[in-house]
Amino acid sequence: MTRKIVIEPVTRVEGHGKVTIHLDDQGEVTQSRLHIVEFRGFERFVQGRPYWEAPVLVQRLCGICPVSHHLAAAKAADVIVGAGTGRGLTPTAEKIRRLMHYGQIFQSHTLHFFHLASPDLLFGYDAPPEQRNVVGVALANRALATQAVLMRKFGQEVIAATAGKKIHGTGAIPGGVNKSLTPAERDRLLHGPQPLNAGQMIVWAQGALAFFKDYYRKNKAFIDGFSRFPSNHLSLVRPDGALDLYHGVLRAVDADGRKILDDVDYQDYLQHIREEVKSWSYMKFPYLLRLGKEDGWYRVGPLARLTTVTFIPTPLAQQAFEEFKQATGGKPNDMCMHTHWARLIETLHAAETMRDLLSDPDITGSELTVKGQRQAEGVGVIEAPRGTLIHHFCVGANDLIEMANLIVSTTHNNEPMNRAVNHVAKTYMTGQKIITEPMMNAVEVAIRAYDPCLSCATHAYGRMPLEISLYDDAGVLLDQKRK
Repeated sequence: MTRKIVIEPVTRVEGHGKVTIHLDDQGEVTQSRLHIVEFRGFERFVQGRPYWEAPVLVQRLCGICPVSHHLAAAKAADVIVGAGTGRGLTPTAEKIRRLMHYGQIFQSHTLHFFHLASPDLLFGYDAPPEQRNVVGVALANRALATQAVLMRKFGQEVIAATAGKKIHGTGAIPGGVNKSLTPAERDRLLHGPQPLNAGQMIVWAQGALAFFKDYYRKNKAFIDGFSRFPSNHLSLVRPDGALDLYHGVLRAVDADGRKILDDVDYQDYLQHIREEVKSWSYMKFPYLLRLGKEDGWYRVGPLARLTTVTFIPTPLAQQAFEEFKQATGGKPNDMCMHTHWARLIETLHAAETMRDLLSDPDITGSELTVKGQRQAEGVGVIEAPRGTLIHHFCVGANDLIEMANLIVSTTHNNEPMNRAVNHVAKTYMTGQKIITEPMMNAVEVAIRAYDPCLSCATHAYGRMPLEISLYDDAGVLLDQKRK
């Protein structure tokens, strides 16, 4: 008899999704899928609205990464008002936006690692659920939990200073920003009382990285082997190959490190990326046109970024990056759990970058906006915490949005997450007759490595249960568990 396992909801992620796993009468996994069961529709909601409203409207997609949507839409609007693709802004405007963005990267990466991922690392994926959460972390390691809260608080303070408020700010406008930092705001973030200053954030980011590396040394087989499979990788890179989370060109490499997209202008993304729709998910499946639907899928996010870039332009993160590359002998990294390592290297890079930007005199400048020749279309791309984020708007002569296309980070990672689910299901569920909670959480661990934001990715709403059903090859339900 076959069984169908349904995990519903997927927990400790943002959004609503479930997993189904089919096993044949021999207990072999025959099919695994991550289903996104909500629908949001923001690509339709913004139609008919003035283009200058887009940076404020679209960030309502998410309360976790609103800054990423805010800035991607603002970059698209920059093109519409003739301010170029991000390099045409005034020095003050670009640096304020960068500071806002790196504050977002810092707080989001901190939130994910300490609050969502660390319980699985500290206690094991098979630990009791009542322990495997942020409260369990606080009880087991109070200092670590306190540090995590304060790191995220600092990132939020940076966002508030640059965007006007911590969530759903209004700082970025078409062609620039509506405020710079005052000297008092700058000094508070740069040299403020311990521990909430940029220097302490660098120290704590180094400590978080050391924490993971120590765990890795003790659990190398698990970290290296859990949900490992080859893939293509895509991200923005700076034209010289450096990691740049705010602006750059699109680069994609295959599983052997060969370039598929060779530093192309992201205004031309539609010449290189397409999206496939499947009946069992509200989330689309992007792929590289050059390779086609079957082979053109790719990863985005921290692991992909540290695979596509050549170097990191801050010294401490660069040192950590060199050690990270040694783990694979310089080859592309296909180990899903190494995403946590990459994420913490980016956290350190964000802390260094915030310190450098806060030390730049342009951050308190007064030249905030520029405009040029009006355009009918604009694309804005940014590296959000979870990966490459694309906003594309077409605008009529009446300044109203006529078309919007949003490809968010988690959408890019749709196929990789499905493959991760399948890999873990075959490893932990093949031959099993009864579904256990640790089996279900192992599947969630694979999904959580991507830090998915499912509500952003799908344009949907609903509950977020994780449900696993086990079916035989005749379609008879043998066992079912719901969370």
